[in-house]
Amino acid sequence: MLHLLNAMETKQDENFTQILDMVGEFGTFQRKLVALTFIPNILLAFFMFADVFVFAAQTPYCNTSWILAMGPNLSEAEQLNLTLPRGPNGSFQTCLMYVPVAWDLDSIIRFGLNATQSCRNRWIYPESKDRSLINEFDLVCGNEPNMETVQTLFLAGLLIGSLIFGFISDKLGRYPSIVLSLLALIIFGFGTAFVSSFPQYLFFRFGVSQALVGYSISSVSLVTEWLVGEHRAHAIILAHCFFSVGIMFLSGLAYSLPHWRLLFLVGGAPAFAIIFYIWILPESPRWLMMKGKVEEAKQVLGYAACINKKTIPFHLLDELSGKKVTKASVLDFYNNRQLRKVTLMMGCVWFTVGYSHFTLNIKMKDFGMNIPSRQVIHGILKVPTQLWCIFLLEQTGRKWSLGVTLFHGLFMSFLILIFPPELTSMTVLMVLVGECSLAASVTVFFIYTAELLPTVLRATGLGLVSLAWVAGAILSLKLMNQRLTVLSSVLSFISAILALSLCSLLPETQNQPLSDSLDNYPFRKRSLSKDVTTRNAVCDDATDKVVKKNFLSTMNLDEDLFDTSLQ
Repeated sequence: MLHLLNAMETKQDENFTQILDMVGEFGTFQRKLVALTFIPNILLAFFMFADVFVFAAQTPYCNTSWILAMGPNLSEAEQLNLTLPRGPNGSFQTCLMYVPVAWDLDSIIRFGLNATQSCRNRWIYPESKDRSLINEFDLVCGNEPNMETVQTLFLAGLLIGSLIFGFISDKLGRYPSIVLSLLALIIFGFGTAFVSSFPQYLFFRFGVSQALVGYSISSVSLVTEWLVGEHRAHAIILAHCFFSVGIMFLSGLAYSLPHWRLLFLVGGAPAFAIIFYIWILPESPRWLMMKGKVEEAKQVLGYAACINKKTIPFHLLDELSGKKVTKASVLDFYNNRQLRKVTLMMGCVWFTVGYSHFTLNIKMKDFGMNIPSRQVIHGILKVPTQLWCIFLLEQTGRKWSLGVTLFHGLFMSFLILIFPPELTSMTVLMVLVGECSLAASVTVFFIYTAELLPTVLRATGLGLVSLAWVAGAILSLKLMNQRLTVLSSVLSFISAILALSLCSLLPETQNQPLSDSLDNYPFRKRSLSKDVTTRNAVCDDATDKVVKKNFLSTMNLDEDLFDTSLQ
């Protein structure tokens, strides 16, 4: 009986796959869906890397406007010369000033001032042309921001957001999760331009980081469940290419806009244009089926077929009514042995990628490369690297593509950690190559992870493995900032060996159907043949019904009662 139940469940999944084929593999509807998911990726890159540009270093001097009461016609240079002490090299000291006196201007010029004190009335920045967070909130002279804390807080937002939005996406649906993340992107992204203090800025950055990871998880799940075959991989790769375009967009804006508030206003304004997603974004039919919302799934599939000018046979839609409601929770990642094993292996690989990627990023800062130039170069190099993944995936599959890109990126990371620092040009080249390889591995692994996980827990699983990525990034941040190079090298080597070993144990997902529930997890080994016709499907259905009736008559079971028990 269990064999028959599994066969019937398998047949229902095949019917659903056939319906997606009837809707059209990559018609107008799918192209519009992919385009809708592309656009916000530009904003994700903008808000993710904005910190790189808004903490531009500034040279502060104490505000000594008190002397203008004695000499209102003094120039700025004369004011600084009379009120600021000079250092051994002859330049003005940045955090000290002469103690104000109640003398007239002639006495001050004649006798000069000697007693010094720390700045009392904020600071001025006469040499600065741009307005950054540094001179906006006077983050100087003992008030400097701890950049490690800023980055850790942002990563903590990614960590919490991956859990929250993973749960929301699997519990409430892909559509509500995407809409919530986009609204949060507007509130915390665009709203950053209006903060009035540095703690408020950190709070808004913490909020926007959760929106970023929430949209990434939900959009990947939605695209994975709507598209079939290689179209799924192509869509996710192109989405990551748009992310790289967003990095270049940010670099161009930051170079041309003189004020950090203008940067968030202009860069965040396009977020309002995606509010219309509320009315046009479709829900995932796979998720609807798993939640027992069969009629809604039929409506969504019918709408997609209408847009593509296709027709779905009624008998195939009728077969969907037998799909049972599937319940799952985060505890299944512990209870289900196969799911637990796959998740732990993926988490280890994600940890290694996050650790190595952040290590290379921090290493790049040591070479004093111009920040806008560095970001532009990264964006330009990552686009062809990610497009190359299309060819790699088609020729070698998911497992070997991940192994190749991961090995190349980790090998570059290891070489950089042991390479002589005197060879700067060669080291910079290896850093760039390593970052591009790891960016390619992230793209492949997003595709691979989404295909490995079942529909009922796909977003939650993506959130859990994202935790591992964030953990690796935070650990890299701590080790590199404390200059623990030897420990960092050892950990990089061990994690690389472990990650590459685990990659070989993961199952291949190319040309395999998505797993929807835990009942048939892991994958059933069958091919997604594209030449299955409606006539063959009807014959198979009729054959299954005959087998089912013969089985029930042999067991003396009522057919209606048997169907009810299946549901």
